[in-house]
Amino acid sequence: MSIRPTFFLYLLVMAGVTYLIRMLPLVLCKRKIENRFLLSFLYYMPYAVLAVMTVPAIFYATGSLLSASVGFAVALVLAYFGKSLVTVASLASVAVLLCEIIMTYLV
Repeated sequence: MSIRPTFFLYLLVMAGVTYLIRMLPLVLCKRKIENRFLLSFLYYMPYAVLAVMTVPAIFYATGSLLSASVGFAVALVLAYFGKSLVTVASLASVAVLLCEIIMTYLV
């Protein structure tokens, strides 16, 4: 298996695009942003992107939609009550496992 020369071209283009996306805001916005709407938008953007990437993956990560929903509900309740990330992830995983085990015995 050999690496084609176009692979390196694709790699260079992706690196250039990634660099431009990170560099252009620093070059174009030299003064401090004072617009309250824009500041609020930029503040909440990482949370919105993380939610958009994570929530669909939760529902497709298990064998059934029911067990994924149970794990998601457990995670939401634990997070609401301020439990740590390790506790939330662990107990949500255990809830999914128990739900899958119960579903195999019922079906």
